Amino acid sequence: MSRRTRKSPLGTAFQRTLRSLTRASVRAGTKALDQAARIAAEHARPPPGQGDWIAGQALGPAGVRRYYLFRPDGITRTQRVPLMVMLHGCGQTARSFALSTRMNALAARERFLVLYPEQDRRANPQGCWEWFGTATRTGHAEAATLLAAIEQVCLLYPVDRDAVGLTGISAGAGMAALLATLYPTRFRALVMHSGVPPGVAHSPATAMAAMHGRRTPDFATVGAQQWPPLLVIHGDADRIVANGNARAAVRLWAAAHGAREGETRRLQRGRRYPAVVTDYHAGRQLVASLYEVQGLGHAWSGGAQRQPFSDPAGPDASRLAWSFLQRQLRTAARSTPAPRTRARPAVLARPRS
Repeated sequence: MSRRTRKSPLGTAFQRTLRSLTRASVRAGTKALDQAARIAAEHARPPPGQGDWIAGQALGPAGVRRYYLFRPDGITRTQRVPLMVMLHGCGQTARSFALSTRMNALAARERFLVLYPEQDRRANPQGCWEWFGTATRTGHAEAATLLAAIEQVCLLYPVDRDAVGLTGISAGAGMAALLATLYPTRFRALVMHSGVPPGVAHSPATAMAAMHGRRTPDFATVGAQQWPPLLVIHGDADRIVANGNARAAVRLWAAAHGAREGETRRLQRGRRYPAVVTDYHAGRQLVASLYEVQGLGHAWSGGAQRQPFSDPAGPDASRLAWSFLQRQLRTAARSTPAPRTRARPAVLARPRS
């Protein structure tokens, strides 16, 4: 006759605890998976705009980087339209940057494409572009990878290669400046919003010092090529990136092109923050333009409400960026000589008999 096994009270309590922990772990794991799925679905959901939100990937020296392309409705393969490249800041994604800037709505009205590369969180947990990684060459590798994404989009979609603008905010502005100085002939215009000029930092420690305005550009490191015209937008209430970096950037551009500083002017539209504007010209050529927005912090000027790093009370930075690119395209069109046409030989009238 078999004996019944008797369980001790301690063993029974242990089994109950183990079952409770297992159920809690399963619930926590399911909740985490559901949350991850919601985040992924939200990340892939297209931001507002009458057009396509196209996901892609590009491979370069820094590895694989994801990007999203906004293509307005009605643009065909036979057209050639401008491309605006948008580089987000730390803590942002391609989608959140599109929501903040509302560049897609502007692109739908004005008929241009918008490319949003996205930093890999495995490369930088905060989603920051490595604009300062010039000593380790990580910055150059990321710049080359971004250029690969731009070239891929130019190959696959109806982009006018001579009408590519480059815009970034914060770390994205620093990377945009590095990209433009490394590949100056690829871009028609550069827009830096709340960023740091190139040649200021080469490591995380020097980057922090540069952000607080304690470093100046190393002109010998940057070089002196014919960089694309520069628009700088910066708030005088920025506590993350000192607005002295804005003046350093335009002066660096002015020195590289032999440009002179013009008279400042104050602009304000309605109740938006006023801006003090200074242009730098080399002859008739606009080399750089500085918009110092009074009262603006570390945020996209004129951005959407309830978005991080976005202030709707400032001047519309998206429209300023697009208008700046348009101006450079008009200037380039005027300076390009018209193709010569072969003159037709004169036809002499036959004399009357």
